[in-house]
Amino acid sequence: MSLRKGRSITDIFGLHVFNEQAMKKHLPYKAYLRLAEIVRAGGRIDEPLAEEVAHGVKEWAIANGATHYCHWFQPMTGATAEKHDSLLSYDAKGQPISRFSGKHLIQGEPDASSFPSGGIRATFEARGYTAWDPTSPIFLAESGGGATVCIPTIFLSYTGEALDEKAPLLRSMAAVGAAGLRVLRLFGAAAATRVYPTVGAEQEYFLVDRARFDRRPDLVL
Repeated sequence: MSLRKGRSITDIFGLHVFNEQAMKKHLPYKAYLRLAEIVRAGGRIDEPLAEEVAHGVKEWAIANGATHYCHWFQPMTGATAEKHDSLLSYDAKGQPISRFSGKHLIQGEPDASSFPSGGIRATFEARGYTAWDPTSPIFLAESGGGATVCIPTIFLSYTGEALDEKAPLLRSMAAVGAAGLRVLRLFGAAAATRVYPTVGAEQEYFLVDRARFDRRPDLVL
């Protein structure tokens, strides 16, 4: 679905994101509740849930004109990377069908030999694995008249080392959360179940006049 001119920002905001509204519409209610709880508090996505989510994502994506999907990750190159596959497949009789399974959603296997790893790896360890991060919403990227389903993932080596920027972030957030809960317990906050860091608009910032900014080499740098 292309974003047409003349539509208000409130009409198109989040239109190409598999957000809570889209999940409620395209997932069975119990599957939506389970996925929402995993996103909120953590947990394991089992195969039946992965299949239900994959089916809902496929229906939503096709309704919005998507023809392909990719595992979207941030390798240590300062850019993003994707491994693309088609939603088009064939049945036993050779007839074209749209297919997107829970396995396709959960994990991918791009070649890791092209990306920096910070060390030397044996040839048989050159492959990497992408794994879906459900805490980041799936979205559509339009290009050339079509659309691709972008599945946010982490990128790990054959031996489990992080090959991207996101896996270390998630691991550090988990460590901060665990330490934060221990501190809260010391202060008697027994009801707390999760601590997570945030960064963004709530952080302080400084508005400096342009002329004064230009006279501050430390700011210009």
